[in-house]
Amino acid sequence: MKKPVAKQTHEDVARTAKTNELAPNREDSYGQFLTTNQGLRISDDQNSLKAGERGPTLLEDFHFREKMTHFDHERIPERVVHARGAAAHGVFEAYGNATELTKAGFLQPGVTTPVFLRFSTVAGSKGSSDLARDVRGFAVKFYTEEGVFDLVGNNIPVFFIQDALKFPDFVHAVKPEPHNEIPQAASAHDTFYDFISINPETMHMLLWVMSDRALPRSYRMMEGFGVHTFRFVNAEGKWRFVKFHWKPLLGTHSVAWEEAQQISGKDPDFHRRDLWNSIEMGAYPEWELGVQVVEEEDEHSFDFDLLDSTKLIPEELVPVQAIGKMTLTRNPDNYFAETEQVAYHLGHVVPGIDFSNDPLLQGRLFSYTDTQLKRLGGPNFHEIPINRSIAPVHNGQRDGHMRQTINKGQVSYGPNLLNDNFPQQAKASEGGYSTVPEPVAAFKVRKRSKSFIDFYSQARLFWNSQTEIEKLHIVKALRFELSHVQKDLPRERTLVQLAQVAPELAERVAAGLGVAVPSAEGLQLNLAVPADANPADYQSAPATGQEGSSPALSMAPDSPINAGKASIKTRHVAVLATDGADVPAIAELVRTLMDQGAQAQIVATHLGSIKGEGGQSLLVNHTFQSTSSALFDAVYVASGAASVTALTQEPDAVRFVHEAFRHCKPIGASEAGVALLKAAAYAGAEDILSAPGVVVSESTKVGSLAPAFIEAMKQHRFWQRELAATRNP
Repeated sequence: MKKPVAKQTHEDVARTAKTNELAPNREDSYGQFLTTNQGLRISDDQNSLKAGERGPTLLEDFHFREKMTHFDHERIPERVVHARGAAAHGVFEAYGNATELTKAGFLQPGVTTPVFLRFSTVAGSKGSSDLARDVRGFAVKFYTEEGVFDLVGNNIPVFFIQDALKFPDFVHAVKPEPHNEIPQAASAHDTFYDFISINPETMHMLLWVMSDRALPRSYRMMEGFGVHTFRFVNAEGKWRFVKFHWKPLLGTHSVAWEEAQQISGKDPDFHRRDLWNSIEMGAYPEWELGVQVVEEEDEHSFDFDLLDSTKLIPEELVPVQAIGKMTLTRNPDNYFAETEQVAYHLGHVVPGIDFSNDPLLQGRLFSYTDTQLKRLGGPNFHEIPINRSIAPVHNGQRDGHMRQTINKGQVSYGPNLLNDNFPQQAKASEGGYSTVPEPVAAFKVRKRSKSFIDFYSQARLFWNSQTEIEKLHIVKALRFELSHVQKDLPRERTLVQLAQVAPELAERVAAGLGVAVPSAEGLQLNLAVPADANPADYQSAPATGQEGSSPALSMAPDSPINAGKASIKTRHVAVLATDGADVPAIAELVRTLMDQGAQAQIVATHLGSIKGEGGQSLLVNHTFQSTSSALFDAVYVASGAASVTALTQEPDAVRFVHEAFRHCKPIGASEAGVALLKAAAYAGAEDILSAPGVVVSESTKVGSLAPAFIEAMKQHRFWQRELAATRNP
């Protein structure tokens, strides 16, 4: 991997470009007088103007009218999808090794570019939980010197459908059902699986969403993908196909499904809070931007179609090459003005990046503009500060709702003579955007390419690539989902579709539902096909079982996406202690963890501070009633006989350790602390002291335990505990 050529620090970049452009729009009211929106100082903001102290409010009260009118109109339509989001400012540094691939200026040697990244859940409303089983949006706005480039993607590299014409139907199916608006932010219901069972192209994406990828530990620990196939164009005009990848430097990790449900109750803002706090404390999240590049002449050399968004390119076939690094360095100043009003668009590209003929991509190019017109009030959404390009904007577009630019001159058209034909077109050599020339000669048809009619092979590839615990999680997720489907037909047909992917998968899911996998006979009669089509033309052969595997699709600790990334940076450790604890030993452990980049917090039976064995005190961060083991990455039980005795008599403390063990987290205990681990043992966990990921020491000296505890934390989870305890896998 090449080192960035750029010499500027993140702080240097943060003081320039987009940050400076936003500066005039920031306002700090500290030390200022209260005014109306017109700048008039207000002497009484507590009482409306009335006819007498107890009389009616007067229409004359201009301050009341302005304040209330603004309040009544403060809300804009929330996004239909990706409504719940979190965002941050940052910097992208090009490695300088993509020059032969693209002429895009922000990817050239020595270039740093300000960015604004918005994460989101897809199906839920703004008020839903961060921990829903869902796809996550991963949209990056690059404020380049050549204009805005929006890399709009998800944390899953494929999509449910192949053609954008079906997008409204898919969203209607996954959203709450229209007759009762239930369920919120969940796919476990009849209409979603009715759609899934009729559209076999969804099978690949379904397995991704039922996997641990749909339950990220944090936004900082998930991959991002451009999903669609784009094109890179270099300075000589040569183009290549390209797929975009974001690889987190902290590795890719998840939470358990049961844990996600608990987090939704304890802290539904878990991901948003984690992102905000990490940036505030200077633990800046980082990703490398990577690309898979396919030469033009190799377009048809795969057994799948590059233009099919339900397919991915296995990294074993086309490795991902890193071309830059993104670092998030600053939180937004105002959620609405920035995170809510930011407008991403697949059509925002720069010279050197072009589109492919992916039918899902082509349709979405229309949808984004149309959505912004509705949501942000009109055609001038690009003038909202967070959306403004740092490159100069000159054209004949004028007027419209909320126009902010004051354009000078009498000419607003082109070509013209009255203004010497300015603003004038730019040649490609002058930075003008030019579309890749491509011959097109065909009949206008509403048909699907035969190269798209393979619905099961890559779903099977994904299944084959999972470790046994990852397969178990997929099985459990599908059992949970389908048990919430009330009607037999969608459930039965989904089992039939799963059997086309992998009979083993369908049988394991069916066993948990107490049914047998139905026969596939007659399945083709109910597929979603055109009215005058032959269903057989849309019938993909079941996966053969010979699709092999792709290690890069697994999240295992030794998989390619996590290899070499073992670290405890930013991990959160719960230290369980109360009065009578060994405070010096706790302080030593906390220092040791912080030296490795982790954060430790004291969880006790009461707030305030705890008194140690030798009279020392330690500030408490949480009580067992105010937090949960689900909010931490690891648990440590401090020594101290009196403390441990009190904790073993506290049911919430016992449950805290019990749940951490169930969720396969690293657990440590020294000397007397071991007693709390024994108290937390349950059926299937009697061997808790010798279980993987449990580190104990008879000594009170942290030095004898900390190294092993840190090594356990680097593994993130010890899923083999769950496998050992599972009775019906």
